Amino acid sequence: MNSEAIPYECSHRGKRFIHNGHLIIHMKIHTGERLHKCDQCDKAFTRNGDLCRHKKIHTGEKLYQCNKCDKTFSLNGNLIRHLGTHTGKKPYQCNQCDKAFLQNSVLITHIRTHIGEKPYQCNQCDNTFSLNCNLIQHLRTHTWKKSKQCNQCDKTFSLNGYLIRHLRTHTGEKPYQCNQCDKAFSKNNHLIRHQMTHTEEKPYQCNQCDNTFSLNCNLIQHLRTHTWKKSKQCNQCDKTFSLNGNLIRHLGTHTGKKPYQCNQCDKAFLQNSVLITHIRTHIGETIPV
Repeated sequence: MNSEAIPYECSHRGKRFIHNGHLIIHMKIHTGERLHKCDQCDKAFTRNGDLCRHKKIHTGEKLYQCNKCDKTFSLNGNLIRHLGTHTGKKPYQCNQCDKAFLQNSVLITHIRTHIGEKPYQCNQCDNTFSLNCNLIQHLRTHTWKKSKQCNQCDKTFSLNGYLIRHLRTHTGEKPYQCNQCDKAFSKNNHLIRHQMTHTEEKPYQCNQCDNTFSLNCNLIQHLRTHTWKKSKQCNQCDKTFSLNGNLIRHLGTHTGKKPYQCNQCDKAFLQNSVLITHIRTHIGETIPV
């Protein structure tokens, strides 16, 4: 199905939706917004369906029966996890280490610890997280009192750990050292991603062609090139693109126009992401390769 048939795109991960309402619900994953509150406890959920499933915990309703013993469960996922205690089977194997899991979703979360992928973006600052629960915890820091004062500038922080990380932008400290080369990084996840350049390991294989990728998000983006119709035609040459944004970036190669201007020097760029990477060279932050 082409992009015109699925017009609503998530600005964080590129996932597309047929209806705008579905996109709005999906965006709550990134913002941490949870409007559906349980009236029995203090838990809240992004979707009403999740709240309904949770309420079964309070009512004691357990519809899912184990066929190996007499245990019953309120959620099917809990039953699936329980069945693993009978079989010992953990079908989802990590290709980075020897750990295996009962559920694919848990494997995906675990893999992020190897590759440093952090898909959950805070809408109040630039912080990103590998787990949604960590994003939710972080969002609370924006409402807490920020009593930790930086002695180099006027910024304040709610947690001492955030202050320590911020101070590195002043001192240039990069405590995370690569053991394969002389590069060092201010953040551990940047080191993890850099280390993959030494192994050249690309565990994510496209099932449509021979391309492989070091990050799952890059594989997902690549897969669209197989399924989406390239209906965006360049009026300067015969190239076509599946996304309008890709066409716009390509047109810059014809016009020479670079709309993203650095406010620290006279350099300009075709893409905002490249500008952001460049700006870090001014503040001394090492970019993960």
